Amino acid sequence: YHEPPEELGEEARTFARICTSLLEETEAIGWYAQRLAVERDPEARAIMENAQQEEFKHFAMNLEFLARRNDKWRTVLQDVLFKEGDIVEHGEQAEDELDSET
Repeated sequence: YHEPPEELGEEARTFARICTSLLEETEAIGWYAQRLAVERDPEARAIMENAQQEEFKHFAMNLEFLARRNDKWRTVLQDVLFKEGDIVEHGEQAEDELDSET
């Protein structure tokens, strides 16, 4: 926590924990990507690929949890993710949408 935990409500502490989990899953995905880039043994690669897929699932579940509890996150995710075209342009449009909500 960046603030005294006793001053934070339960919802804020849970949100922080899930944010930390999201970071940890991202880090693990990156570690597996590096390992897979250099591993030559097919059996070892298969194990690592399976493990990395689990991290993808965990990442997605954490992200969905956060998005369900924060309308601004959900708005941005809906405006940026899984869309064809320029990612930065979609991000700018999402930011504009947030600005118009305030």
